[in-house]
Amino acid sequence: MALACFVGALYIRLVRFTGSWRIEGEHIPESFRSAGKPFILAFWHGRLMMMPYCWRRTDLVNMLISGHRDGRLISQTVKHFNIESVVGSTTRGGAQAMRHLIRLMRGGGIVGITPDGPRGPRMRVGEGTVALARLSGAAIVPATFAVSRRRVMGSWDRFVLALPFTRGVFLWGEPIVVPRDADGETLEARRQELEAAMNDLAGRADAMMGRAAIEPDPPLSADRPVEAGIGR
Repeated sequence: MALACFVGALYIRLVRFTGSWRIEGEHIPESFRSAGKPFILAFWHGRLMMMPYCWRRTDLVNMLISGHRDGRLISQTVKHFNIESVVGSTTRGGAQAMRHLIRLMRGGGIVGITPDGPRGPRMRVGEGTVALARLSGAAIVPATFAVSRRRVMGSWDRFVLALPFTRGVFLWGEPIVVPRDADGETLEARRQELEAAMNDLAGRADAMMGRAAIEPDPPLSADRPVEAGIGR
């Protein structure tokens, strides 16, 4: 596992340093950092690969990662980029993880979450991410990446495998704030707003690189919430 994660990190670095990249909207996370304010970095599970390079300060990010085997692989891989991991999810036995994340953010920390991980449905936001934003008081900032040279894997998340010597772009979206006194209707409105913003970002980034957009799964029924975490 350690060797696989080391090789994976090397490949990510290869793609980064052989490609031509730009970041749009980096002033958004920078403004939070300059003010000493925490935020929740939200991106789709399928756009995980290049996110360690979405911002010059990703070493400040703590990722919420599931305890499954794939989650452990991802945790050890991102460790090579000085990104720390918090094991758990926001809905499945995740009370301890939620408390840990809230403590981190109250201390000014930044938390990364995939709102459709670890099981899907693809590109659908569950309740956990907006609940964390309400409890912590931290804004949610969506982000994504897209590349001109890629393979879209057949996995549940349609994982975007970036290829070397590519053009690439990172996009940051506008912050979404969830009031501390938000009721169920407000939480659902913010959940839908975040989902729409993340899918719009991903679609725009793909279009900028001349690639077709990846479509989200049909939404789940209300009796099966989506977990937020990383790693299947």
